This record gives sequence, C-alpha cells and structure tokens, in this order.
Amino acid sequence: MRIADRASGLNALSVRSYNERLVLSLLLQNEGISRMEIGEKTGLSAQTASVIVRSLEQEGLVSQGEAQRGRVGPPTIPLSLNPEGAYAVGVGFSRRRIDIALIDFIGTVRFHTQLPADEANPFPQNNDLLATIRQAMTSLPVEARSRVAGIGLAVPDEVDAMAATGNGSSTSLKALQSEIEEQIKLPVFVQNDITAAAGGESMFGVAKPLNDYLFFYLGARLQSRLILNHQIYKGNSSASFDHGLMRLESELAMRGRSSEIIWSSSPEWPDLGEAYTEWLGECSNRLKASISALTQFVEFRTVLLSSYAPQKIAKALCADIGREFAAVQALPARVTISPKAVGAASLPFSSRFMIQ
Repeated sequence: MRIADRASGLNALSVRSYNERLVLSLLLQNEGISRMEIGEKTGLSAQTASVIVRSLEQEGLVSQGEAQRGRVGPPTIPLSLNPEGAYAVGVGFSRRRIDIALIDFIGTVRFHTQLPADEANPFPQNNDLLATIRQAMTSLPVEARSRVAGIGLAVPDEVDAMAATGNGSSTSLKALQSEIEEQIKLPVFVQNDITAAAGGESMFGVAKPLNDYLFFYLGARLQSRLILNHQIYKGNSSASFDHGLMRLESELAMRGRSSEIIWSSSPEWPDLGEAYTEWLGECSNRLKASISALTQFVEFRTVLLSSYAPQKIAKALCADIGREFAAVQALPARVTISPKAVGAASLPFSSRFMIQ
C-alpha cells in the first residue's frame, strides 16, 4: 500500500500527492462518481484525473463499480473508495472502559472489543492493550494486514489530566504512544476524544455532506463541538455539561438500582423507570438551552447527536429538539459502535490519504 506523500514545497511530487489526496477525499464524500465528475469537481484536466484514478486503482485504494449505460455516449463507470484498500485501529479511552476498534477504508467496523479501564492508571502500559491491538489487526486476512495505515488514540482531557495527577507527570500518554509505535511498528496519532468522534462522523457518518453543524456527544458527560466549513472548533472552555450518563448513574444509585448496563455497549437497556425518564428530560432541556444560546451568534441548520448508548435515546432527544426548533434538523449520528474509537481510527486515514 503506497502512502500519499506530504512533500512540502511546489514540485511534481507535492502536486501529485495533493491531487491524489484531493481525489481520495472527493471519493470519500461522493461514492460512485465518474472520472468526468472528478474532473469537474476538482478542476483537474480529464487526462490528469484519469492518470490519478488509474494509479489509485492499481494501489487498491479505489475500485470500479458496474458500468452504467446512458441514452447517449459511452457508459460511465462509478468509482468509490475500496473498503479493503486500507484499515486503521482506533482506541477510545474513558473512565470506565477502553474501546478498541478496527475499521476499513469507508469506516465499517470490522472488529470491536472492550477492556476495563482503571481510573488510577488510565493509560495502561501492559500487554493487554497491545495484545488487543494485535488481535484487531490479526482479525484481518494475512494479505490485508500490511494495509493497516496506523493507530489512533482518542483521549478525554479529564483522563489525561487524571493520569498526570495520579502519576505525577504528564508523560503517561506520550509513553504509551511511544510504546505502541515501538511494539506495533505503526504510526500512532492522538486527539481529544470528542473532537475525534466529531471527525469520525464527518468522514463516515451523516455529517459527510455537511459544511456546518453542531455536534453533541452523550457519554459520561454531555459535550459539544461546533463544525464550521469542515473545521472542528472546541472552544476555549473545557467544561462539559453534567447531564450525561454519570447523572443517570447518580439517579439510579439514589433509587438503589444498578447502573452497570449504561456503561456497556448493549444496544438495548431494560426499563430503568422514573430515573431514566427524569434524566432524559433534563438532558433534553440542556441540549435545547445550548442550541438556543448558540443560534444567537452562529447560523447552523443541523444538530448531530452521537452516543454509544442505545439509538432510541438519540432518536428521542433529536425528536424533542425538532419539536422545539423548526429551522433546525436534529439527527442521530450514524457511527454508533464506539464513536470515539472509530473517530480515533479515522486519524491515520486523514493524515495519510486526505486533504486537511
């Protein structure tokens, strides 16, 4: 698997690298377009677009669909990213668990598992994590393993700070990054977990065609990112809203009920009774208050809600937002299996194949 080069300066190599990334980025956003459409959308000449596409096909990164005949002219051949052209591993850290996922070139989760997290040692430098990353890679056929582009780590600010406090230094994450690179022999990329989840949704989810939208992630806490012209803005404050699953856990504990299920990846929860109903209402009010405040300053028409929790929760909250804001479209995110880990896995693809 050839890797698109990020050569600096204006020379033949850097221009070719940029054009290859441009075509791959376009195919990520527009599945099934033709060579002619690639030329029209990128401004490349027909000959240049054809040469680049042919090269990417030979590298196995792009695949052809079935020729489609129109009323006039030669048949058009739809082009798409080859799902098996590249793979990446993502690791999402949180207080309660560590998610490890392997995705293909179009974001399909091919492998997913979880490890228990230790709050006292959130970045475990032990064999379990390395063995699970290797397990993810060896889940691929032997001939596909050389196509793993890298490993991404999605890390909450609070966990990074907790590790620094617990260990008396902030080198734990860097040490883990170095250890993985040394042991697995692949580049390792690190990003804030919510930013990574938003990036994963932009690359593989319902946000692919969107330039501007407001992104919420419902996890232990409720956190947000603003995306304007495909750029993800975190804001200066690291504060998150205490209306996430930690609030539901507290509500359940006050009623003497177990909360273990809400930290699992189960697609369904049992009836959690009054605690769930009250929490869902509070969460909805917090979302609507945030949207109302931001719409006074920024124009956006779409809100995305991402979570690993059962999809019915995101659907219920989005329906509530839709009833409150007629001009805003609220959508559940498409990436539902460990959005943080999938977002982390998108980092090697962004770095090695896409324009920024």
